[in-house]
Amino acid sequence: MISFFYDTDSEINLEIAKEYGIENNAIRFPYSICGETFYADLGQTFDKKWFYSKINEGNVPTTSALNSEEFREYFEPEFEKGNEVFYVSFGTKFSAAFSMMDKTIEELKKKYPKLKFTRYDTKAISMGTGLLVISAAKALSEGKTVPEVIKLLDQLTPFINISLVVDDLSFLKRGGRLSAGKAFLGGILQLKPVIKLTKAGTLEPFQSISGKNKALKTVTQEAIENAKVNSELPFIIMNANCPEDALHIETVIRQSRPDLKIIQVDIGPVIGTHCGPGSIGLCFLGNERPESTKTED
Repeated sequence: MISFFYDTDSEINLEIAKEYGIENNAIRFPYSICGETFYADLGQTFDKKWFYSKINEGNVPTTSALNSEEFREYFEPEFEKGNEVFYVSFGTKFSAAFSMMDKTIEELKKKYPKLKFTRYDTKAISMGTGLLVISAAKALSEGKTVPEVIKLLDQLTPFINISLVVDDLSFLKRGGRLSAGKAFLGGILQLKPVIKLTKAGTLEPFQSISGKNKALKTVTQEAIENAKVNSELPFIIMNANCPEDALHIETVIRQSRPDLKIIQVDIGPVIGTHCGPGSIGLCFLGNERPESTKTED
């Protein structure tokens, strides 16, 4: 039997999870704010107004990886049953969590030498990962094997796009995606960076546009032109406590692309920690992802 896992960094909410029968399959990642630690739970207990209001008051949220014991609690019961574990995860480059997970699996192999474990790196995050989780869940429900699902995901992954407009540049500065000087200058000039998911599995700024409305108009038009119709995968609009912006974008897209199935998703606490309130993201199957602008060390 195949035991399927994904994680809450995919931003899949309870409604989507129930639609695909995976509401009990999520690995829950932690976040902390105001001295308390919480575990993401498909949005069931997430109070977005409270969370983002605390950020606006100056409270700095943080995220952290799971420890070895926590990974063990998810996987060992499946190995005890003799099940094969297949985990579709968010991108390796976004967290050090997976080095700890790999060590945990190696330890478990000593106890369960015949265990079968596969982690698929989506080279994405948020609903970029979520769309691939949806594809995997549906394929598994149709009886496909793990190698068959991996082949399907390999075909989709390079074409999963994310375009993100960040309203508050201080979050990019804190995360190392923008220098202090650029963040300061951008704040004065009201520049809004457009962040895109690359082939390498990184989120990088590709352009800065003066004013949030103009930035949103730019990414919306790009998405209208580039989004592909797929009967299985919806077009996702994500927002960090700015639903009015998200609804306006949906209206604009529907006027030009009535062929797309559009779903609205909240940006949850783990991702919201890094992009901040007021951010808008578009996630869809489209043209091939852009190359990374960074040079490898």
